[in-house]
Formats: sequence, structure tokens, C-alpha cells
Amino acid sequence: MLEDLSPLIAATSQWLTSSYPSSGGALASVLCEMQARQAVTVAAWLRYPTPMDASLVALAGPGGSARLDWITGADGASDAGLDVCAWRTWVDEVVASWAACLLTDPELAGLATAAVADGAHATGDPVDFRRLVAPDAHDRDAAALLRHPDLLAPVASLHRAQLLDRLRPGPAIAA
Repeated sequence: MLEDLSPLIAATSQWLTSSYPSSGGALASVLCEMQARQAVTVAAWLRYPTPMDASLVALAGPGGSARLDWITGADGASDAGLDVCAWRTWVDEVVASWAACLLTDPELAGLATAAVADGAHATGDPVDFRRLVAPDAHDRDAAALLRHPDLLAPVASLHRAQLLDRLRPGPAIAA
């Protein structure tokens, strides 16, 4: 059973960079993609913290990009015919929303990366999320649309409350 989140991370990152593309050449495109991938990775690790969670989402599927496409106005667009549909089914709306929150709020990004630092997914080599938490001028220029709070607000607001609940310290209080 698939225990890593690579298909979900790849598809959700692709959705973000397709919806909020870089404004430069090839290097800017790569820098933009790296920032999206780091934000999506942290968001996915928060949403699916254990190998069991990752296995379950691989089995059930993450839900797809239909609602996100509708919110961003891309619901009728097609990049490459039928192939577009295949990767879009692996987009996770909550992960995309959480990644949008992380890309537009440096403090939240710092809290999130600290939360996943000791998680089940971060075993082995240390993981560096520098482009997410401390982007330099080149990173910011390359991902101007991807990091623009006003542009990402409709996506970020979808599940921001759940992200804040996940990152809130202390035990959860049962209602």
C-alpha cells in the first residue's frame, strides 16, 4: 500500500503553480515550483501525519481539484486534453488551502514547519523548507502571484480554521 504522499504532493503543487504561475523564465518557474512543493509538502504532512493516514488517502483518493478550479475560475480550462483530468484527481483541496495559508503567512509557515519537523514523514535526513519560511528576493520575485495574499485568499480561506486548529498548542477540548 502506498504510504508516501508523492502523487498528492505532485498534483497539488502542479495545481498551485498552474493557477498562480511564475512571472519569469525557466529559473523563475523552477523557484516558484520549489516553493509550492515545499508548502504542499508541509501541508500534506500536517493533514496526513502518519503512514496509516497516507495509506488511507491513497486508497480513498484526495478528492480532486473541481472546487478549487471553480473558485479560481479555471473550471472550463483544459491544458492538454484528457491527460489533465488524471493528475487533477490527485489534488487535495484541504492541502492546497493549507499550502496557500503557509505561502502567504510567514509566521504560520514557521509554526507548521516546526510541527512537522519531528513527525513520521520527516525521518532520516533533515528536511530544509528554507524557500517556504525564508524566501530570498529571487524566490519572492519568481513566486509573486503564488505568494500574493489577496490572490490566494479565496483558496486559503477555505480551510484556514482547520489549519489553525491543527497548529494550536494544547489538548483539544471535547464538545
